[in-house]
Amino acid sequence: MKCPSCQADNKDGSKSCRKCGMNLQLPPLWQPTWAWHRKTLLIIYAVLIVTFFLVRAWLKPYVRKLPPEITPWLHPKGETPANVPG
Repeated sequence: MKCPSCQADNKDGSKSCRKCGMNLQLPPLWQPTWAWHRKTLLIIYAVLIVTFFLVRAWLKPYVRKLPPEITPWLHPKGETPANVPG
């Protein structure tokens, strides 16, 4: 059995490390797996997407429509939103 602290070899079932004295009977620290990372990121992204759409719907009454005279680069060749196809 290797000591997690100093990597010294110890007998199996040893209570403490012979080199540094670390307690070898402690349970190992939890290490997250790729599945845990994937699940956590999925939850974070889902919450962000739902929050985005809720805030967007909540703020929709406050969004202004800009007239085409203010933004000519959005409507080239004098096209207005009324005569733009689609």
